[in-house]
Amino acid sequence: MIPWLEDDEPFPNVSSALTEADGAAGLLAAGANLSPERLLQAYQNGIFPWFSEGQPILWWSTDPRMVLFVDDFKISASLKKTLKTVHRSMESNGKWRVSFDQAFEDVMRACAAPRNGEIGTWISEDIIAGYGGLHKQGYAHSAEVWLDDKLVGGAYGVCIGKMFYGESMFTSVTDASKIALAYLVHFLKSQGVSMIDCQQQTAHLASLGATPIARSEFISRLQQAINAPQIKNWKPIPVFEVD
Repeated sequence: MIPWLEDDEPFPNVSSALTEADGAAGLLAAGANLSPERLLQAYQNGIFPWFSEGQPILWWSTDPRMVLFVDDFKISASLKKTLKTVHRSMESNGKWRVSFDQAFEDVMRACAAPRNGEIGTWISEDIIAGYGGLHKQGYAHSAEVWLDDKLVGGAYGVCIGKMFYGESMFTSVTDASKIALAYLVHFLKSQGVSMIDCQQQTAHLASLGATPIARSEFISRLQQAINAPQIKNWKPIPVFEVD
């Protein structure tokens, strides 16, 4: 059994999360709300919300935890070529453009759109409102990729101190989400961020260089990172200079 949280009730210790033997590995608690304050408290303790439409709010702390160390981010030869094209386009005011925090809600709503025949989404209106509140407070950020002034890809997440928690990405043209991620990783690395939380293990994340680590190690690294000063002046910088 997991505890039901009232709005003002603190989260239980992550060590009490369910295990694989319980059938829902990482599930920690249910209930509470999605206010910016509650979301901040969750992320500061290595906890994230994830639930489907019709379910109560569910809170998770997975073990192992999938993370991307920024130095391990993998850029394929084809993506490298695309990134150089994007940079060249941005230098000449061409058709490609990358921005940060210019269309946060639009990125969230694009991420919420069903994919590959899926029905419904975990990014509900309450999720959009909660993270929108974090964005207004300077804790949630988005990366946007534009093609001919149309939003074609993006990613968003939460940043506390020098800890970035990736939430979701979307793309409507080839590699647009990877372009967003590459610019985001490059910027975060320049700001002293060493690790991005990816939450759960997937083959796609592994192909980009993400790796699972023990939750205890994740929490230890997180506690150091969140106490650093907040990053300011979110602005894309070139991933690759044009040869």
